[in-house]
Amino acid sequence: MPESTAKKPSRIQRRNRRVILDAALEVFSKHGYRGATLDQIAAEAGLSKPNILYYFNGKEDIHVTLLSQLMETWLDPLVELDPEGDPRREILDYVERKLTMSRELPRESRLFANEILQGAPRIEPELHSHLKPLFDEKCAVIAGWVAAGKLPPLDPQHLIFSIWATTQHYADFEAQAQILLGPEADPRPRAQAHLQAMFGALLDLPEPLANR
Repeated sequence: MPESTAKKPSRIQRRNRRVILDAALEVFSKHGYRGATLDQIAAEAGLSKPNILYYFNGKEDIHVTLLSQLMETWLDPLVELDPEGDPRREILDYVERKLTMSRELPRESRLFANEILQGAPRIEPELHSHLKPLFDEKCAVIAGWVAAGKLPPLDPQHLIFSIWATTQHYADFEAQAQILLGPEADPRPRAQAHLQAMFGALLDLPEPLANR
């Protein structure tokens, strides 16, 4: 078969795409999909609107590209949950990875949250094809640990929901945390200690089981 004659993007084209996507991430994470405009993205990127449309078909194309790129990153902390590891340590390490993600990727967290709040109109296929199978797989792992007496009786699905809610809070509600704790305060060291203690207590086996 003949080799493709399609030209590879130049270095400048690759750079411009990255600049546009980073600018769009900033705009979408602040204003959501509905509130964001191509003019805002162009201004943030320091490019003209026609330049933006040279690389992308429109606002939705940019948004879908960002969400698709984000999905793999979003799943990585859950992928790392090891069925062969110590159950308590694996879950507490997952909590830590999710909290680290909220610190390092707050804009990505808000982008994802905004999409879900709108009913996931652009990312729903990815949720079905990528998140749901992984979620079911890891819930089955946790259920197996419970059945084997390695964890106390708990609901694996709602355990994961609770981890998401308590870790992503520090990105999605960052403005509220800054007001309540003070703008100079970094809440995450205290959050780390609190979440490890809270989930650690939840995962502790009753004494007779722990001593078996």
